[in-house]
This record gives sequence, structure tokens and C-alpha cells, in this order.
Amino acid sequence: MILVDTSILIGYLKGKNEYPFNEMDKIIDNDIPYGINNLIYQEILQGARNQKEFNLLKEYLNTLPFYELKFDKKSYENAALINIKCREQGITIRSTIDLIIAETAIEHNLCIYHDDNDYRNMSKIIKELKLYNK
Repeated sequence: MILVDTSILIGYLKGKNEYPFNEMDKIIDNDIPYGINNLIYQEILQGARNQKEFNLLKEYLNTLPFYELKFDKKSYENAALINIKCREQGITIRSTIDLIIAETAIEHNLCIYHDDNDYRNMSKIIKELKLYNK
């Protein structure tokens, strides 16, 4: 199962017909289960150019499974610890949102499908973080 990051959905929804965005077609065609979380949902919606596009995006995104953090404050502590572990190894994670998305993926045993160096860097240190590879 896959957690599809904003970095992929933006390119895919804009119709970019190049890797890694066109890999979404294979995922959909092969019925590979995928979903998002609330932060990805919000990031995609905030990129809408107008109310009509917002409504279309909302309609599509609401057909997807949503994965939530499972452990309340402990989940946020775990996300902060991901950052600390990476920083201790000389890796700077630029996005708090990416840390929370990574924690969501870990808690649900999902692979993150992304186009974002933060996840590549995290996965070098955090062995529980799985990345989607075609």
C-alpha cells in the first residue's frame, strides 16, 4: 500500500507525462492501493487556482483512503525524533509536514511515493521508512 505525497499528486494532476508522475497511471491501472493523509489533502487543495478547481480536487481526493496518525501526541513526538535522528547524522529535513507524513507512513506500514529529497534523506537514517520504487 502506498501513501502518495503532494509532490507526486501535483505533477500527476497537472498532466506531467514523465517519471515519476506517470507512474501513477501504472499504480491506478494495476489497482495498487494508495491514499493520502490530511496534510497532503490540505496542500493539494490550497494549490487550487479557483473555487471550481478546488471543488474538483476535493471531489477526487475524497474518493481516496485517508491515513491518520494513530498515537495522538506520541505520533508527533515520533515525527520530532525522526528529525533529531536525521540531524544527528548531518541530514537536515526542511519540512515539518514531511516528517508528519513520514510518521503516518511508518505507523500504517505504507510506502511513500514521492518526488522529494526529504524522504530520500530520511530513509537513509530511518529504516522503518519505506519508499515506493517502481
